[in-house]
Amino acid sequence: MKKRISLIVLATTLMASMLSACGGNDENAGTANQESGSSNQTKTLRFATWDTGDALKIEQDIAKNFETEHPGTKVQVEAYADGFDQKLAAGFGAGNPPDVMYMWDFPTYHQSLEPLDSFADKDQELKIDDFYKGLFNYGKIDDKLYGIPAGFTTRVVYYNKKLFDAAGVPYPKDGWQWSEFQDIAKKLTDKSKKQYGFGARAENDTYDLQGFVWSNGGSFISPDGKTIEGYMNSKETAEAIQMFGDMVKNGSAVLTGGKGQQSGDDIFKGGKIAMWESGIWPLESFKQAGIDVGTVEIPAFPDKPVKGVLAESALSIAKDSKQKDLAWEFVKYYVSNESIKMRVADLPVRQSVVNELKKDQDPLYKPYYSMLERSDNTPAFLLNPKWNEVNRQLSAAVEAVMHGSNAQEVLDQAVKDSQRYLK
Repeated sequence: MKKRISLIVLATTLMASMLSACGGNDENAGTANQESGSSNQTKTLRFATWDTGDALKIEQDIAKNFETEHPGTKVQVEAYADGFDQKLAAGFGAGNPPDVMYMWDFPTYHQSLEPLDSFADKDQELKIDDFYKGLFNYGKIDDKLYGIPAGFTTRVVYYNKKLFDAAGVPYPKDGWQWSEFQDIAKKLTDKSKKQYGFGARAENDTYDLQGFVWSNGGSFISPDGKTIEGYMNSKETAEAIQMFGDMVKNGSAVLTGGKGQQSGDDIFKGGKIAMWESGIWPLESFKQAGIDVGTVEIPAFPDKPVKGVLAESALSIAKDSKQKDLAWEFVKYYVSNESIKMRVADLPVRQSVVNELKKDQDPLYKPYYSMLERSDNTPAFLLNPKWNEVNRQLSAAVEAVMHGSNAQEVLDQAVKDSQRYLK
C-alpha cells in the first residue's frame, strides 16, 4: 500500500490533466463499439500501481490469473513507484491514462475518473455488502463513487516486548490513555544505551496526525471544509501536537526520519525504541528482524473517545478508458476473496476474508480492526480542494513543534498564512 505522497510539484501537470478530462468526452462515445471489437484480437488492459518489490510481484500474479480466466486479455502492469502521481497526471494530461489504477487522492483526480456507482449497484458479483462500509467514504466526491476499496490500514502502537520485559513494565492494553503512554516512555528510556521510549517523526505527514487531533476533540478544518480559524489552531489541536514535541524535549522520545537520521521503522527493528506508531506496512519487516512485537490501540485522552484515521488504497477506472467493461471486470477480480488473500501487505477489505482468516481474533491484527470502527471522521483533504496549499503551512508548523517551537504559536501563524487559500 502506498504511503502518502506530496502533490505540490504536480500543479502544472494536473492543470493539463483536468483540461484534457473536460475535453475527452467525445472520444468515449465510441467506447461500446471498441469494446465489442473482434474476439480474435488480444485486448490489452493497462493497470498502474505504486507498489514495488514483493507487493508488485503479487499484483503481477493476480494479473496473470485474470488473463487465464479471461482468454484474449493481456494485463499490462505499469509500476510507477515513487513517480506514481507524476506519471499518472502526465497520462491524464495526454489523454492516454492507464485503464485501471490505484487511487487515494480523489479530490485531485476525480474529474478524470469514471463514476462507478452504476457498475457497483448493478453487479451482484461484487457483493458490495461484504466490504467494511466505512471504506467507501474515502472514495466518494459529491456522493459519487470513484474507487472500490482494495486495501487499507489503520494506525496502531507497536511495542517491543523484550524491552518491556527487561524493564519490568507490563504490556500496554487497549483502552489505555496518553498519560500512561508518556509514563511508559519515560520508564523505557535509557540514554546510556541510546534507547528511547518512543520515536517521534521529525517530518510528519499531517494526514496521519489527524487521528490524534480528533481524539482530543480537535480538527484541522471545519466540517463544511470552509474554515480553519478556531480548528487548525484550536486548543485541542495544539495540545495533541504539543504532546509529541514535549516528549522530544524531555528526552522520552527521539526524533526519527529527519536529515541524517534513521527511519523510525529501522530504529525499532534495531531495538532502540520501545514504542512506535504506524500502519500495517512495517509489521512483516519487524517479524523478519526477530522483534518480539505486539500491537495495541492508539491511547485515549481523558474522557474522550479514541479516533482513528484510515490510509486506504482503492481501484479506479479512467474516464478516457476505451474498455470500461473489461476494466470493471479486472477491478472486481482484484477485490475478490481470492486476490485479497494473495495481497498480504494489505489488510483485507472484505468481512468474509477477515472471518475466514480470523484476522480480527489474532492479537497482532485485532487492534487494526478495532481502530477501523473508530475511523469515521472525514479527513481534511476530502473537505476542501485547496487543502494541499493549506497543508504546506500546517506541515511546517508541525515540524517546528518537533524541533522545540510552541504548538499554539506556530499553528496561529499557520492559520494566518493559509487564509488566502480559503477565499
